[in-house]
Amino acid sequence: MRAKRITANLRVADIEAAKSFYTNFLGLSTEEFNMGWVARYTSPDTGVNVQLVTGDATAAEDAVISVHTDDVEAAYEEAQRLGYEIVLPLTTEPWGVRRFFVRAPDGNVLNIVFHRD
Repeated sequence: MRAKRITANLRVADIEAAKSFYTNFLGLSTEEFNMGWVARYTSPDTGVNVQLVTGDATAAEDAVISVHTDDVEAAYEEAQRLGYEIVLPLTTEPWGVRRFFVRAPDGNVLNIVFHRD
């Protein structure tokens, strides 16, 4: 699998309550999206970003990072071939991403995702 970008997913109780710290203090002032349960904030100068997550809308567990890839199908097949636990099967979500969740041997859950740009 080839990761083209990795985004940290920070668990927060309330996105709106947490937003000002990340936007004002850290300078991640561009809100790329906000779906109520997940929002991404990015620095307009550097492009660094973070996602704030209250709880995943379609998965039983939350992922600690989102790994963006160009070929999510191949990544899914590779994860299965290597015997990694699939936490959320390969799915096309209503908001347009194609993704799956896999558990790393250390126990962390990763969101492997393809965004149609």
